[in-house]
Amino acid sequence: MEARLNLMASPIAGKFGKHLVAANKVLAESTTVPASTLELVKIRASQINGCGFCLDMHVKDAAHAGETPERLAMVAAWREAKVYTEAERAALELAEQGTRLADAAGGVPDEVWANAAKHYDEEQLAALVCAIALINAFNRANVIVQQPAGDYRPGQFH
Repeated sequence: MEARLNLMASPIAGKFGKHLVAANKVLAESTTVPASTLELVKIRASQINGCGFCLDMHVKDAAHAGETPERLAMVAAWREAKVYTEAERAALELAEQGTRLADAAGGVPDEVWANAAKHYDEEQLAALVCAIALINAFNRANVIVQQPAGDYRPGQFH
């Protein structure tokens, strides 16, 4: 499988992508939300959006950072899995609702936001919102061009 368009070779997409990567770096360097939580959020949004490229990347990066195979395997079924904290569950629910905006007129329900706010302060909530928006942008670009998955190596783009 080959991508419809080589985003890395495109001057416009390359420049745009550098800004997205820089935004991700700001999140990684500026938030107290655990890196493992951010990876779980990225994995869940990528599952929902069907982005194999991002799934490949974030599962491998999470595993490389020490995330357990059990927790990685259970992300899609986080509601039934006992391996996540209440804070992680709140972040995963926010990620799902923020990714599935078209499924719910009115956007993210107040109770989902309130639950997340029990576990995260305003700056952490801001970081989660930005991380969810950012991974959705990456997912959409990769899905549109049918970016192939499977060749990513941890840290490849750092």
